[in-house]
Amino acid sequence: MIELGVNIDHVATLRQARLGIEPDPIYAAAIAEANGADQITIHLREDRRHIQLRDLKLLRETIQTRLNLEMAVTDEIITIAKSIKPDTVTLVPEKREELTTEGGLNLNIEGMKEKIADLKNSGIEVSVFIEPSTEMIKLADKLGADAVEIHTGLYANLKKQAEIEAEIKRIHKACKLVKAAGMRVVAGHGLNYKNIVRLVELNIITEFNIGHSIISRSIFTGLAEAVREMKILVTK
Repeated sequence: MIELGVNIDHVATLRQARLGIEPDPIYAAAIAEANGADQITIHLREDRRHIQLRDLKLLRETIQTRLNLEMAVTDEIITIAKSIKPDTVTLVPEKREELTTEGGLNLNIEGMKEKIADLKNSGIEVSVFIEPSTEMIKLADKLGADAVEIHTGLYANLKKQAEIEAEIKRIHKACKLVKAAGMRVVAGHGLNYKNIVRLVELNIITEFNIGHSIISRSIFTGLAEAVREMKILVTK
């Protein structure tokens, strides 16, 4: 069965707008889990613009499913991850000025193999967030990644049907390469209640990580209903 990871960063974004205590991402995680989330995903950014270290610690103590920590490949965050021990870390690119992650991670980083091994030796599954690129997928396998999360941002933003179809084919090919290499096939970024359907139909992606569209819908329907609706879509 396809699994759903719910990203709750945007709950923390709203809280940090007033530097207060609500809405509480810990409560959001509990609601998501109670309504079908198989995983809670958060991104502890270097500038701490939304999720805080305290959130990460509390989530590790309270989550009943799995905790996926999106993180930059920096010594500070690696040390934190090894201490907190999320179930999975997803290595992502990070720029201070970006509104959200703008693309996949370039795995050609000095010491990447050693950093991945260090995290795995701490008992943490390592996923890498990359473009649907043959070169990057082969490199992910060579570096020892356990999973690959395909960046679906381009697909999500395309408008012309011919371009959408071409990108779906590129994603499908990439997913088959990931699976053939023995890594877990994950996808995420920019996915919503409409565009996710075509990717579910590929019947090869085992997990989707979705945040913005779920939190956006929850403003009108409530978080519980928003998670339930997405869970139904990914498990059809």
